[in-house]
Amino acid sequence: MKKHLSLLTTILAATTVCFSIQGQAQDRDVVAGIPVNYDESQTGDYKQGLPDPLVFNNGKPVKNARQWAKRRAEIVKLLEENQYGKWPSKRPALRYDVTEDLGFEGSAVRKQATIYFSDDNEGPRVDVLIYLPKDANGPSPLLLNLSFSQNNYVVSDPGVKEGRRWDTKTKTMVPAPSMRGPSMFGGGMDQTIKIFLKEGYGFATLCYTDITPDFQDNAELGVRGLYPKPAADEWGAISCWAWGVSYVMDYFEKDPDIDAKRIALTGCSRLGKTTIWTGARETRIKVVMPSCSGEGGAAISRRNYGETVAHLTEPTRYPYQFAENYGKWGSDVTKMPVDANLIVALIAPRPLLLQTGSTDNWSDAKGEFISAVEAGPVYKLLGKDDLGTDIMPEADQPIYNTLGYVMHEGGHGVMPVDWTYYLEFMKRYL
Repeated sequence: MKKHLSLLTTILAATTVCFSIQGQAQDRDVVAGIPVNYDESQTGDYKQGLPDPLVFNNGKPVKNARQWAKRRAEIVKLLEENQYGKWPSKRPALRYDVTEDLGFEGSAVRKQATIYFSDDNEGPRVDVLIYLPKDANGPSPLLLNLSFSQNNYVVSDPGVKEGRRWDTKTKTMVPAPSMRGPSMFGGGMDQTIKIFLKEGYGFATLCYTDITPDFQDNAELGVRGLYPKPAADEWGAISCWAWGVSYVMDYFEKDPDIDAKRIALTGCSRLGKTTIWTGARETRIKVVMPSCSGEGGAAISRRNYGETVAHLTEPTRYPYQFAENYGKWGSDVTKMPVDANLIVALIAPRPLLLQTGSTDNWSDAKGEFISAVEAGPVYKLLGKDDLGTDIMPEADQPIYNTLGYVMHEGGHGVMPVDWTYYLEFMKRYL
């Protein structure tokens, strides 16, 4: 416990700014013309029509792990068709370039990998910044962080190459020079990464918009532009970002300095949604830690609280992040054949830490807890521990079971203390 508190103090002192989160509508009564409910007495009965992860589409129960494998495939298909959208059936072979040197003034191994999504070097590609312990005795496990910021904005390490950003007017990628000093985070993430390295873990980060942009009318941009315009049951932007992370996993398996069997993944808000969907699809990821994923992520949709499917898919907001079919459920989520408990169940039996904020009403922290409770029987069926309780914990009282949950004190975003929770969870399960 003393070691844990010491580490917490160090991270709190080092990390002074959390990642930028876009598109919040915290505690507004109306969003995009649609009322928002924050009254617990008006949430309705979330169990109405709630799909059971341990019941096949034909109504028969799932009784063992072998049957769960078949049920799991059913659930993936349901979520593809009704929420996130299917990935392309074929994709180009892995191609990448990588440079290796020393970072953080010689204290860590720094790799910068560019992963290409086509045969065109000027086409869509993602830059992955990787730090590994300098004196590792073998391949290192690591945390892959999905970031809203380009790599050269995440750290103050001067050797990190310049990133790229989307110009929404020209719909082209342009340079993203570090014009706000060496790092938009003031070097705060430098110290946090160094703590991970000291504990024997690598740290990798990438900017999600390298994969595909995060704005309307993007069907011909980024990786989506490599394929025909998506049909109603095909990928939205979240599935595109997840698809890109799958390529990064391919690279990790090729890198002899990375233990690809011990990879943890995290991201916040829409990248929390991306994290949990990536974890559901990409079973090579060992530990999944979505932050504030909310509606469209780990929060129960049938619970009318905070953001809803209708808010997400309203035409002026984020319909492009999901399959087109998702929008048709906004008017009556009780008829929707999926819900967030199914998404949570797809991570089983791997470790999952749902992290959120005690005052993040828009994302519905309680709704995420309920999803975990409802998915718990799948973990138990597969011989793993569930939450161990149906009573929601107070802030900063983490549940570190295989199916875990923690709230920081505060709202939407990655707070300094959350890195401590991630590291502790990784130490237990990697």
